[in-house]
Amino acid sequence: MFEVLVYLYENYWRPDACPEHDQLTRKLSAVGFESDEIEEALSWLDGLAASAESCEWAQSSDSLRVYTAAEIDRLGEGSIGFISFLESAGVLPPAMREVVIDRATAVGESPLALEDLKVIVLMVFWSLGEEPDALILDELFVDSEDRLIH
Repeated sequence: MFEVLVYLYENYWRPDACPEHDQLTRKLSAVGFESDEIEEALSWLDGLAASAESCEWAQSSDSLRVYTAAEIDRLGEGSIGFISFLESAGVLPPAMREVVIDRATAVGESPLALEDLKVIVLMVFWSLGEEPDALILDELFVDSEDRLIH
């Protein structure tokens, strides 16, 4: 599923630039994605749209998020740490954080791999028509092992 999401991010500027589901399914199949992978990704994207639509965007910027035991199990410490990092950097406001958590908990694996969480964060920005700044994009795309320390 995550490969399909990355493909969509790289090939469509915004979600409204994507064709309708039927045509998009055909295009993704033609590129070589499996039908179950495509179906899962499109269903996940529908959930993303619904989550972003229903989110309360007027939350206070100084809110404190307490994770439930189920969220901790599902997300894992690495993902929760990364979400906290993005919040403290001022990149992920509380409303976007909640969308990220909602979409991360919608994924079936536990704990969620950090690389998968990064794709989810990227897709939340994409769904809102926002692009993170260059340093955050670097954080989302480059593995820490591949970084050069100057």
